[in-house]
Amino acid sequence: MSQSRLTELTWREVRRAGERGIALLPIGSQEQHAGHLPMGTDTLLVEEVVDRALALLDHEAPAPEVVRLPALAFGHSPHHLFAAAVSLSAATLGAVLDDVLDSLVTSGYRRVMVVNGHGGNDEIMRLAVKRFALRARVTVAACSYWTLTEGEDGAGRPDVTPGHAGWFETSLMLAAHPDLVRTPVPARTPVDPPPLFDHPPHPGLTVERHGEWERVDGSTDDASAADADRGGRLLDDRARGLARAIRAFDAASR
Repeated sequence: MSQSRLTELTWREVRRAGERGIALLPIGSQEQHAGHLPMGTDTLLVEEVVDRALALLDHEAPAPEVVRLPALAFGHSPHHLFAAAVSLSAATLGAVLDDVLDSLVTSGYRRVMVVNGHGGNDEIMRLAVKRFALRARVTVAACSYWTLTEGEDGAGRPDVTPGHAGWFETSLMLAAHPDLVRTPVPARTPVDPPPLFDHPPHPGLTVERHGEWERVDGSTDDASAADADRGGRLLDDRARGLARAIRAFDAASR
């Protein structure tokens, strides 16, 4: 088998798969996504991209051997607690990732890829990967799904990608889980001035101002024009990008 799920393997199969395979860990979050998307949007979307990427790889010969872990459904979301979220602190998320990676190495894996679906996890995930590779004989990769793209879909809007609970995520959810999107999606009231986390006053600055997520009601842009067809094309494009990244990681880390 080129692909398998950790939860469905016996321990001996897990050990054998670790000799050559890549352990793939999706991570997401549970947090508010305005009034029209569910709390688990980030987890649902990263799982969807992983599903599509692995389906593409499954048609290749030979396909990379991948063991898929259950998604880590909780992430670092303190900026969404003004409404509702289940959030891990940065230290806790880093420790959880460290423990998962350590468990995988102890179970025989030497190659691990983490695929992220929530912006608040990104820096923590990348730091965890870098720190772990310093102390363990392992090759670890990390990415956020929206950054992996072939750029050939023609459906995107870079100005609002990835955003939060906006046009991009809503379009993806309309394609992947239309029954979970509360429609019609209302138009977003323009926010003036725009939040500094999305519009820093100078290139290269990261700026956070207290209370801004609540001020914009947890969404970064207007989602009322979100489109399922374009969302499907964007999902496929990210899936192709992730499949290509897995192939490259497999070739480079054997």
